Amino acid sequence: MCRLLGVVSTSAISVVDAVGSEVLADFLALTKVHGDGWGVATADRTSPGDTPIDPRVQVSADNALHDPDFAAATHDHRAEASVVHLRWATNGLAVEPRNSHPFLADGIAMAHNGSIKPIGPLGELLDDDVTASLRGTTDSERYFGLIRQHRRSAPTLAEAVRRAVSQLREVYPDASLNALLLGEDQLIVVHAHAHSRLLDEDVEEITAAELPAEHLEDYFALRVARPTPDTLVVGSTGFGSLAWEPLEPECVTAIALSDLSTTRHPLVAD
Repeated sequence: MCRLLGVVSTSAISVVDAVGSEVLADFLALTKVHGDGWGVATADRTSPGDTPIDPRVQVSADNALHDPDFAAATHDHRAEASVVHLRWATNGLAVEPRNSHPFLADGIAMAHNGSIKPIGPLGELLDDDVTASLRGTTDSERYFGLIRQHRRSAPTLAEAVRRAVSQLREVYPDASLNALLLGEDQLIVVHAHAHSRLLDEDVEEITAAELPAEHLEDYFALRVARPTPDTLVVGSTGFGSLAWEPLEPECVTAIALSDLSTTRHPLVAD
């Protein structure tokens, strides 16, 4: 399980300038529990008619709090869209760079917050060539593989994500499928955590670390804020003092890098 932070701006901006130093410090404080690696994906929009620029991804298995590379990625690099991920490794999964999010393939980057168990039925949904392309051992990368598989026939990236999430919801009715995807000049937000609940041992670890109460009350929720007219921020609960607003549940939202316009794709048709 993890914490997610996404930024979209009409001009290139660093993560810290988009959210503010205090909000980013609050986010980093979550490494008391979410310290099993980090990753940052960035992208810039293209001119109309041009081929979208592929996202760039940097990942590490180190704790972000003590990693100068994380500080550089969030303070020095400027982009029109960024996805930041703090990892809390699922029990039994290795803490190593190949398992750190965001994953990158086919011009798309993805970070996931949740646990899809058991992993066997998820793997069975993947075509052989998609399975062969996987680098790590996580359920999250297999979830990403299913999205990439649907992208072959879906008319848009958002529709590919919606199809994959809807398919997984049938097999895993209680799983958190929350995710941020960056690619094709969009930030895609999956807010789909259904009836997900923390395990007792997870609650004990969060309580011992004295993380904000939101981690216990609504750990899997995502929310959105607009700190300036030109910047939109999406984030997990439990950090930051931005003017957060709730995101529609069980829905895929596409945010255009060009003008921050949004389109909704409910998992169940309106």
